[in-house]
Amino acid sequence: QVQLVESGGGLVQAGGSLRLSCTTSGLTFSAYTMGWFRQAPGKEREFVSYINWRSDVKFYAQSVKGRFTISRDNDKNTVYLQMNSLKPEDTAVYYCAAQPRFGSTWGYWGQGTQVTVSS
Repeated sequence: QVQLVESGGGLVQAGGSLRLSCTTSGLTFSAYTMGWFRQAPGKEREFVSYINWRSDVKFYAQSVKGRFTISRDNDKNTVYLQMNSLKPEDTAVYYCAAQPRFGSTWGYWGQGTQVTVSS
């Protein structure tokens, strides 16, 4: 059974930082591209960032570029999202997702972790 479990969310003031983690089980972690998405209240889920299996390809949404950093530890089956200079508009439920290395579908999702940024 594949599981993705996010952690590290919380309440932070604008300008602060949080580090999200997503630990996986039941899949060969190094065979997957890992991504982060978020969904704010009343809005569609949106892409935030992804990282390939070797960590040599990373991509960010324009809204978070320069503030967020994605990384992964294949030995720990975990992907991270370091979020700095947080803004109230970053408030959302953050989800991690897994896509097969040579695939195009985010087939596995976590349950999400809430990030709230106060002004």
